[in-house]
Amino acid sequence: MAVAVRGSRGGGGGLGFGGFSLRSFFSYRIFVSAMFSLLFIATLSVLLTTNPSTPHHRDSALPSNGNAYVHRTFLALQSDPLKTRLDLIYKQASDHMTLVNAYAAYARKLKLDISKHLRLFNDLASDISDLQMKPTYRSSLFESDGPVDEDVLRQFEKEVKDKVKTARAMVAESKENYDTQLKIQKLKDTIFAVNELLTKAKKNGAFASLIAAKSVPKSLHCLAMRLVGERISNPEKYRDEGPKPEFEDPSLYHYAIFSDNVIAVSVVVRSVVKNAAEPWKHVFHVVTDRMNLAAMKVWFKMRPAEGGAHVEVKAVEDYTFLNSSYVPVLRQLESANLQKFYFQNQQENVTKDTSNMKFRNPKYLSMLNHLRFYLPEMYPKLHKILFLDDDVVVQKDLTGLWKIDLDGKVNGAVETCFGSFHRYAQYLNFTHPLIRDKFNPKACAWAYGMNIFDLDAWRREKSTEQYHYWQNLNADRTLWKLGTLPPGLITFYSTTKSLEKSWHVLGLGYNPSISMDEINKAAVIHYNGNMKPWLDIAMNQYKNLWTKYVDNDMEFVQMCNFGL
Repeated sequence: MAVAVRGSRGGGGGLGFGGFSLRSFFSYRIFVSAMFSLLFIATLSVLLTTNPSTPHHRDSALPSNGNAYVHRTFLALQSDPLKTRLDLIYKQASDHMTLVNAYAAYARKLKLDISKHLRLFNDLASDISDLQMKPTYRSSLFESDGPVDEDVLRQFEKEVKDKVKTARAMVAESKENYDTQLKIQKLKDTIFAVNELLTKAKKNGAFASLIAAKSVPKSLHCLAMRLVGERISNPEKYRDEGPKPEFEDPSLYHYAIFSDNVIAVSVVVRSVVKNAAEPWKHVFHVVTDRMNLAAMKVWFKMRPAEGGAHVEVKAVEDYTFLNSSYVPVLRQLESANLQKFYFQNQQENVTKDTSNMKFRNPKYLSMLNHLRFYLPEMYPKLHKILFLDDDVVVQKDLTGLWKIDLDGKVNGAVETCFGSFHRYAQYLNFTHPLIRDKFNPKACAWAYGMNIFDLDAWRREKSTEQYHYWQNLNADRTLWKLGTLPPGLITFYSTTKSLEKSWHVLGLGYNPSISMDEINKAAVIHYNGNMKPWLDIAMNQYKNLWTKYVDNDMEFVQMCNFGL
């Protein structure tokens, strides 16, 4: 039993050995076959990669696995040096053709199609392009597989250099037209230069305008000379008469006119009288300088005021209280500094300060201009007086001004401010503490030219003393520039009553935009400004409003050719 069991194991073991041997044998055969297959495939791939079937390039003998520098070095050694030179010349020509085309395109963009630059750029680009396409150069240099002909190359290079030189010159010449930064800088320089010229022209123009406005016209000089000649020729006809009682009668309508212009004063008087309901009640106090006193007296002797109106003609010198010990302006005029300011290098000085040029005229220190501050002393028996400038024309009866209640104020005047214009700040120096502490810079200014003065209120308010106080403080011209309006604004700061604007319309000597409707409604029109109606520079649309009151029947007016 036991043997049987062992036999069974033994037999089983033999069969197992035999089976194991067969399986091992077949597995080994398969493994070997796979190994040989992989080895064959690997060998084949190596052969295929190292021995390509495609034909070699003529340069394939050169090492292909070296660095790029060595590769290029071998190529350079085998290339034609003229070929390299040709490539450089060709590239230079192409680059400049591209540059020229770029400028031409920019010129088109700027709509300069008809400009010389565009035509030149287009022509030059075409020339460079045509140069490369020349049959001689194309066949010998660009399409030939043989060596480059050095003579042809030299000729080609010469022509290319000529074109490149021309292109560079054109670009350099036109660069400022196309370079934005250059154009901006050039524009800034031009603006600066033009601004300098404009400033200079404004100064010269302002000075020329001042000369045209303030110089005595030939016709006016002629009239004064004719009148003086008449006085000399007939002295007995022009003896001075004594004062008339009407000159001091406070019940009449009194006017103050201070001027050295004969024709202007005659127009003012004539226009008042012609529009007055009762002309015989009107008295005119004309004050002039000594030089024009005789001419003024002869005029009103030859051409008395119409309607029985009364005219008194006097000289500044007749008012003996007006001397340098009493009048600050006369005292200041005697100072060396003020004389230097006015009378030395005047043209140079005025053109340096165009904003205040007109105030450098010595007439602003003339007593004729400052007499308006002495009315109560000049006419001690009068209660009211109407001050008129010599460049006004009266269009209506003015007696209504005497009926206006001034509410105890000294000065009745038309205000001129609108918006921020014509405020006290424009006439006075508010950086000075005296001005800043006493006055409001936004206070409304008013106009001289037609002012009704209550002389009783003037005396009560001591306005002349106020004027003297401030005029003395302004000896160095730090409170205001010269003139009579700034001290007037100060003197009558709280004692001015505003009148209706239709009483006094201003601007006919500088403003061409005043409506005729406004002018026709005005009682007084004022030619303030440089374009006075008796000058050639007067504005034509307003001139006839003045000329219709000129006494053209007066023989000397006709003889002196006023051009009216």
